[in-house]
Amino acid sequence: MDGKHVQFENGSSEEEHKKIMQLRDLVEKQDTASKEYDDLTLRRFLRARDLDIDKACTMFLKYLKWRKTFVPNGSISVSEIPNDIAQNKLFMQGTDKSGRLITVVFGGKHYPNKQGGLEEFKRYVVFTLERILSRMPPGQEKFMAIADIQGWGYSNSDIRGYLAALSILQDYYPERLGKMFVVHVPYVFMAAWKMVYPFIDEKTKKKIVFVEDKKLKSTLLKDIDESQLPEIYGGKLELVPIQDC
Repeated sequence: MDGKHVQFENGSSEEEHKKIMQLRDLVEKQDTASKEYDDLTLRRFLRARDLDIDKACTMFLKYLKWRKTFVPNGSISVSEIPNDIAQNKLFMQGTDKSGRLITVVFGGKHYPNKQGGLEEFKRYVVFTLERILSRMPPGQEKFMAIADIQGWGYSNSDIRGYLAALSILQDYYPERLGKMFVVHVPYVFMAAWKMVYPFIDEKTKKKIVFVEDKKLKSTLLKDIDESQLPEIYGGKLELVPIQDC
C-alpha cells in the first residue's frame, strides 16, 4: 500500500502524520505554548495551508500570539459582549447528517455596534466560535452554518464587521467551517457581498452555498434530517440562542 494512504488513528495519512510531527517540532522550538495543542489542531493549520509546513508554522504562531493578547483569560464572557448579545442574532441546535453542529445567524438582526464598537463585535465572534467548539460531538471538527439574510437592509450593513469576522474564522479557526447555506437573500445584500467576496479564501468559497427560496427546505434536507432542522425551515427543532446553549 502507498505510504501516503496509510491511515492513522486520527484519520491522517502517513504524509500528513509526518508533517504534523515536523510542524510540532518547529513550533515548539519557537513557542512552548504550542505543546498544549493536540495533533488535530496542528493538522487543521496544515490543511489550511495545503500541507506547507513553513506557511502552517507562520499561521499557527500568529494564532498563538493573537490568542495570548485577545483571549488572555482563555475565554470571552457574556459580560464582555452585552450589546451584541442583546441583538439575539445567532442560534445553535441540532446536527446535520455528518454530525456537524448547526448554527443559524440572522443578518437582519445585526447592526453595527455603536456602543461597544468593532472590538466588542470581534469578541462576540470569538465567543460564538468557542461556544460552538465546546459543544461539538467527539471526533467532529467542523460545524455547519445557515446565514439567513431575510430583512437585511443598509442599516444592517457592516463591512468592517464582516471582514473582521471572516479574518478571525480563516486565520484563527481554520478548517472549522464545514458548510454554509446562505438563505432568504435580498437583492440589496449583494452589493455588500461583492465587497466581502474578494477576501474569502478559495477553500472557504467552496463551502458557501446560496439557496433559492423555492428550493430552501429541499436543499437543507439533503444535509439535515427533518428532526434536526430548525422549525422556521420546516423542521422540528426550536431555535436556541447561542448564549443559552
